Amino acid sequence: LGSMFAQETCPSVKNILLLDSEGKRVAVKYYTDDWPVLSAKLAFEKSVFVKTQKASSGAEAEIVMFDGQIVVYKFIQDLHFFVTGGDEDNELILASVLQGFADAIDIILRNNVDKRTALENLDLILLCLDEIVDGGIRFS
Repeated sequence: LGSMFAQETCPSVKNILLLDSEGKRVAVKYYTDDWPVLSAKLAFEKSVFVKTQKASSGAEAEIVMFDGQIVVYKFIQDLHFFVTGGDEDNELILASVLQGFADAIDIILRNNVDKRTALENLDLILLCLDEIVDGGIRFS
């Protein structure tokens, strides 16, 4: 009963994506089965990348509605950070997850946030993805 209550009252994160400047995966984590097969996940990643590619997101997070989902994103150097939630989720909470993830990556990569350094430290980035949310429910 407690976990059911938590799922109804806590915002959920559907996925966290870290893509390069060409829209290719660097590190991704899906927390729901909204995209049940790899081809659906890759198609979502490509679509969200294309939709946000022309945006000039910088230090501030941008928010878009995409395919019935709220997507919060920001770009740092040649990396594109995305956090996806449901259309009923609070954008500010999703933005705080995005900012927390981006800040953690900045610390892990010692202020050298780029694709090469991210790939060299992929194990730590994947650990960060595992720790930032618990089954799609954000830690408070």
